[in-house]
Amino acid sequence: MALRSRKMTTAARAPAPDDPKRDGVRAQLERILGSATFRQVDRLKRFLSFVVTEAVDGRGDQLKEYAIGVEVFDKESSFDPRADPIVRVQARRLRARLLRYYRDEGRPGELLIELPKGGYAPSFKQPETAASGRRSIAAALVRQNTIAVLPFADHSAAGELGYFCQSLRQEIIIGLASLETLRVLAWDPPEPSDAADPRQAVNTLHAALVVSGSVRSFGGKLRVTIHLIDGASGSYLWSEPQDFQAPDFTAQEAVAQNVIRKLRADAAGGGAGRGRRSTDNLAARNLYLQGRYHMNQRTEEGLRKAVEFFERAIVEDSHYALAHSGLADGYGLLTHYGVFGPADVWTKAAASAAAAVMLDADCAEAHTSLAHVKSTQDWDWQGAEREFQLAISLDPAYATAHHWYAMSCLVPMGRVDEALDEMSLAQSLDPVSSIVARDLALVHLFRRDLDAALEQCDHAIELNPHFSPAYWALGLVQEQRRDFDEAAAAFHRAIHLSPQTPRMQAGLARTQALAGKRKEALEILKRLETLSEQRYVSPFEFASMRFALGQTDLAFRWFSRACQDRSFELLYMRVDPRLDAIRSDKRFAAALKQMGLV
Repeated sequence: MALRSRKMTTAARAPAPDDPKRDGVRAQLERILGSATFRQVDRLKRFLSFVVTEAVDGRGDQLKEYAIGVEVFDKESSFDPRADPIVRVQARRLRARLLRYYRDEGRPGELLIELPKGGYAPSFKQPETAASGRRSIAAALVRQNTIAVLPFADHSAAGELGYFCQSLRQEIIIGLASLETLRVLAWDPPEPSDAADPRQAVNTLHAALVVSGSVRSFGGKLRVTIHLIDGASGSYLWSEPQDFQAPDFTAQEAVAQNVIRKLRADAAGGGAGRGRRSTDNLAARNLYLQGRYHMNQRTEEGLRKAVEFFERAIVEDSHYALAHSGLADGYGLLTHYGVFGPADVWTKAAASAAAAVMLDADCAEAHTSLAHVKSTQDWDWQGAEREFQLAISLDPAYATAHHWYAMSCLVPMGRVDEALDEMSLAQSLDPVSSIVARDLALVHLFRRDLDAALEQCDHAIELNPHFSPAYWALGLVQEQRRDFDEAAAAFHRAIHLSPQTPRMQAGLARTQALAGKRKEALEILKRLETLSEQRYVSPFEFASMRFALGQTDLAFRWFSRACQDRSFELLYMRVDPRLDAIRSDKRFAAALKQMGLV
């Protein structure tokens, strides 16, 4: 139940005359709060309930950060919004959650409750006044079964083929509407000139595919040129001219049938304008799916099994792009989680990613794998970002593209606010992913929002109580909160679940050192040094422990080795709070320069 701010007046002002009735707003609020989208986010529910109630009672102009921090997030009266961004952060999460509700559970004609950027007073819109908001939602939800047909351009010398162009468009629309797998969007430009450059119209349509074209006459003949445009990127996927003797009905029908044949053929091959993402070999497909399942466990055993399954899938079908993509990801994660040294798998990961893109240049998974290699192995941030953005344009619903774009590209470049947006989207696309939930907690940690990080760690653990990386993240958060007992408990749980993972043990050693338990920290350090003689242990872990022990020069020697190895953990050095104490050291600046991050 919403509480009233001590800083607010008790006199309620009536809503503006054109506002929806209070009962309607409250009824919509109850629907949202009771939805599946808001089921497990109690603080966001409290936030929304508070601001909506205050607004309908006429106090919307008094909804400020301080009042919300005190009443919703239980901050003390000394709360300073300039130093503590919790309200701004949670407002961003609330906006994303509302967008997700209307996308997944909203009903036609439903009242829209929005939290406009730049303030905390909600707005209430009837459906007929919310067209622009709905268009912005639709733009983020492009699907491969939507298509629009633009007016055809009349390029005849005298402009006498306008009637033919209009009839041709209608014939194509009628033909496409007969395909059960497609939804033809109704759209008409306000002016005929809008069709001059079809790519200019693409951004306003929010269709996955757009048909456009032109008609011109020459020497008593007619040439009709058809274009198929990717609605996500605005690039041409297919273009073909057809010549006819006269501008008659048979010509229109022939053009329409040609478009339909093209779309049917591409759909049978996995989507219009795309390469082969699937395989006719069911054994290869099943092996690939098993590989993805084991990889998502993020355990040493799971990653090894994943690589095995992907390799077997490639034996079954060597041209299966998804299997090559999976193999690249599996090899990359084996080094990121410290199972192998980077040099042991770099070539294999890069070769597999390149093969995936070569086999299917329009496969989002393949470009995501290549982008991951460019960022984590090559430190090619601009190249990686281009590949990630291409992958997302090819398949906006591929959660891993958003996830890895955030964690291995945006975070390294210090763009943590953008990373938060991408991770929030990844979680909405894959709400049961343990690793996405864990990495969203890390982004909150990198933004120094420890409350949100702690809450997200709890959510990740609730999703999967046996997921050791979530406890490792919880240990990092509690360490930054200076609650070393809780941090040690989290690391102990992570070690219990993944006893062979050096990262978990190094985390415990660091916390013990910071807590003044030097003897215990040195014992763990010695065990890891012995372990490093048998298997790879990232130099970054030794650097992290030595920094915590106050052995700065020795730690920087390990840090230098981590740079030579291109250790995965270095990706976060610009924002990792564990490194705050050494940021002023010139050796730290040199490492950033070596990575191309300054």
